[in-house]
Amino acid sequence: MISRGSNSYSLAMQVAIALAIGGCSEKGRPMTTLAPKSDLAQWIQSLYIQVTIWDGIILAIVISAFVLAVFVFSSRVGEAAPTSAASSDLGLEIAWTLGPTLVLLMISVPTIRTIFRSQPAVAPAGALEIKVVAHQWWWEFDYPDGAKASNEMHIPVNRPIRLELESADIIHSFWVPQLGGKRDVVPGQINELTFVATVPGMYPGQCAEFCGLSHANMRFRTFVDSPDDFAKWDHDQLAGPLATPANNQLAADGAKVFADSPCTTCHMVQGISKGYIGPDLTHFGSRTTLAAGVLQNTPENVAKWIEDPQEIKPGANMPPLLLPGPKLNALVAYLESLK
Repeated sequence: MISRGSNSYSLAMQVAIALAIGGCSEKGRPMTTLAPKSDLAQWIQSLYIQVTIWDGIILAIVISAFVLAVFVFSSRVGEAAPTSAASSDLGLEIAWTLGPTLVLLMISVPTIRTIFRSQPAVAPAGALEIKVVAHQWWWEFDYPDGAKASNEMHIPVNRPIRLELESADIIHSFWVPQLGGKRDVVPGQINELTFVATVPGMYPGQCAEFCGLSHANMRFRTFVDSPDDFAKWDHDQLAGPLATPANNQLAADGAKVFADSPCTTCHMVQGISKGYIGPDLTHFGSRTTLAAGVLQNTPENVAKWIEDPQEIKPGANMPPLLLPGPKLNALVAYLESLK
């Protein structure tokens, strides 16, 4: 007969195994650095493996020396201490001086090489150069042909990408774990990051340098598209927002609410407003998230964000609009119609 305690123990083990297996799945760890999807991420993983191997060798040597010192070259209780004077061993001294030096070289050389490969002096041929501007607390992406995006960067697969990283206020850090290492974004200077994404998909990113109350809420997404999908996305960005459908009276009312609201001071919608302080809303309705990746882009979440941005993102510069229910619903419908 199996006891209740045995059943509980078996259930606990099954849950632990399931969690462990789930943690190993790529879907369950989107911010992992152990599933490289670009050449840069692959170089970093190879560097990590090399350093880990050298660390393992050093650990084995230290443990071996410790065991020998304790069990072989030490005196026991009751034994007479060695009477011969200790003498220096030149060969041993050279070995323990050159050994760590060689290990440091084996770690430093590939590390420096990887750093330089990630920011070559000249952009690779055919590279897509994107200006990335970090703000408290959102990301701006400016493309060479005039296309703009906020908090969602689209890039083509298997094409060199060169990011020019700038800050509009304080120090931030650009990080997409599956596409490459962190790169600081510093006011007054331009840092660069070059890589080639090799697998289509969506890869989440995050600011990796503490930058204020909503540092953890400064997220973004990178979409690695096929060449055709990227060309279509880029064309749509340049085309401006789609016209509000004639049968969508609620969105048409929302356009009037938007035009009469403080939104136009901060946000741009091509052909309607010229705001430049906050994210460009020209294609807001086609984005998957809002508030810099904090919420899924749904009408309910848009309404929550407009009603009280501070509740969702403490310290955000956007004030609550305090709109009555009908005007709020109309504004949400209009924003979601901006495809």
